[in-house]
Amino acid sequence: MTVSVKPDERVKDAAVDESELTVTLMDGRRISVPLAWFPRLIAASPAQRANWRICAGGFGLHWPDIDEDIGTAGLLRGASTGNDRHAAE
Repeated sequence: MTVSVKPDERVKDAAVDESELTVTLMDGRRISVPLAWFPRLIAASPAQRANWRICAGGFGLHWPDIDEDIGTAGLLRGASTGNDRHAAE
């Protein structure tokens, strides 16, 4: 019998600094992406970046101060929401 275990891609924690968004998933993986991929986050103040909530049943992050939503599926695909010309390279 083959047992298939699906990784838990829900958000456990997140951190945002001046250049990077790092999301830790429940299964232990960490995804780090350039903040330049997310224009609203890069333009936000440090306090606004720090004010995030887990949403979408655990599969996303929401920043209420700047109305930004980012899902784990997009992060795992490497998808950006911005106009950074280097994001697709």
